[in-house]
Amino acid sequence: MTEEYGLLEPEESEGLGDEWEELDVSDTEADRIARKQDREFLEFRKRIKNTEQFKVEASVFDDATLGALYKLVQDGYIDAFGGPISTGKEANVYTALAPDGEVAVKVYRINASDFRQMRDYLDGDPRFEGIGSDKKKVVVAWTKKEFANLSRARAAGVRVPEPLAVERNVLVMEYLGGEDDRAKRLNEVHVENPETAYEVVREYTRRLYRAGLVHGDLSEYNIVVHDGELCLLDLGQAVTVHHPNAREFLERDCHNVAAFFRRQGLEVTDDDLLAYVTEVEPEPSGGSGENGDGRQS
Repeated sequence: MTEEYGLLEPEESEGLGDEWEELDVSDTEADRIARKQDREFLEFRKRIKNTEQFKVEASVFDDATLGALYKLVQDGYIDAFGGPISTGKEANVYTALAPDGEVAVKVYRINASDFRQMRDYLDGDPRFEGIGSDKKKVVVAWTKKEFANLSRARAAGVRVPEPLAVERNVLVMEYLGGEDDRAKRLNEVHVENPETAYEVVREYTRRLYRAGLVHGDLSEYNIVVHDGELCLLDLGQAVTVHHPNAREFLERDCHNVAAFFRRQGLEVTDDDLLAYVTEVEPEPSGGSGENGDGRQS
């Protein structure tokens, strides 16, 4: 069966513009829970640490991270934890049961090995001015940044996992996959309809840009096929168009995407994709409405 890769419909909006809400990286309820160490939390911590799939990842689950998980359980976002979906240098992703079905739980490591690379993406982002070099604050900012980026992308009509909750360095979001396995990345499947797939990825990249975001790490490794739709993943590093390296990141995204689809037999170029993504949005009705960087407000 040939996949059609349909586009997501954007939400009704007055226009997303360039407004950005500053994100709070101060201590959360999870930090207070970890400091208080009451009986219920200690029992929860013991139960989690004795769970087989978490034993090998003890370094990920410090007390404050366990406090975040405990708070998410209390708030009704998680009922029970499942196994790992993926492990990486910055984060591990696990399945979990929630009241309405399965969800994905992304746990960022406070002692992330790519801490300096995180700073490269955060420095210059207007949402995180003055964050300093506190490692915990940087990772918490990164987690909240991914939640905010996913929310903004979905509002712009980009198919990404729905963000459900964020607590400290833990992000709960829609699980993309079936009963037996996660959704497959583009590099893991035979793309039966590369022309349509390219058009969808191209359009999503432009919608992100018009919403004020550049993915920053877009490639066949961060695009999955789920229920016949293409979904973009890993928006933690996505930056605003005002970031000093936004153009460089966008050009790299366009190169990665175009190169993948050239390998699928399409005659596409990096420059054509870049021109499509950055094309000035038509005016809805009269007036200029154009920003200083050539995009529409």
